[in-house]
This record gives sequence, structure tokens and C-alpha cells, in this order.
Amino acid sequence: MFHDTAGLEQLTEEIIGCAIRVHEAFGPGLFESIYKPCLVIELKASGLEVDTKRRIPLTYRGHNIDAHFCPDIVVQNSVIIELKAVEALTHIHKTQVITYLKLTDLPVGLLINFNVARLVDGVRRIVRPDLYVKGSTWPTAGRGERK
Repeated sequence: MFHDTAGLEQLTEEIIGCAIRVHEAFGPGLFESIYKPCLVIELKASGLEVDTKRRIPLTYRGHNIDAHFCPDIVVQNSVIIELKAVEALTHIHKTQVITYLKLTDLPVGLLINFNVARLVDGVRRIVRPDLYVKGSTWPTAGRGERK
């Protein structure tokens, strides 16, 4: 059994709540470019620090390749939000977020697909792979075992 050490569950839940409010207002069927500013409004209204202008310079073998990665949204300098409005999330979407987490050294990403009937069905919480540890998530028997 693996569990993550990233933490930030309360923050990611708050972000998902903001996304749900946007989805309740518009529903599925629009472009990412419509959902993004609405989500930013919700996040800021919740008192969260939001960055939509971050540019991460990319290098290859120590050489600047004159390219930048620009995440959709970074919240509280801790969570990357990658927005989608696609028929279905695929493995490559999750892989993208993992790459973004590695590039930014941030611990957690949320992959949010607005093109679903219920937003909770379009949300994936993704943790940077090096923050997973092997072992039980519950205390062992005799020391507060969960039943």
C-alpha cells in the first residue's frame, strides 16, 4: 500500500469546491478559456493566492532552450491546476500534470475536466511521484487500529 506525504488535502478540497461553483453556473460544453477566468474569480473570492502568469524556463542538459512552461493556475504556491474541457480524461493528461509537478517542484496538482455532467467525476488529484511512501496508512493493530 502506498500513501502520499504531500498533504494539502484541505486546500485541494477548497479548490475543488470553487471549481464546482463554476461548473454549477455554466455546466459542461464551453472552452477551457471560459472556465479559467471564472475559476480564478472563485479562488480569489475564497481568499486564495492565485498565479496565472507563472513562466518556468526550460533547460536541457544545462542549456536554455528558449522555451517556457506556463501552468494554467498555481494556487498558494503549492497546487498546480490543469484545466481541461475534453470528452474524457486520458492517461496522457495525468502524465502531463506529473511532468508539470516535476518541473515546478510543487507537491500536488489538480486535473479538472469541466466537460462532465458532475464535476466530481472530472477531477483527479495528482501527487508528485517522489512524495509517495510505501507502508500502511493506518496505525498497526493494538495501537488504534481502524475498524
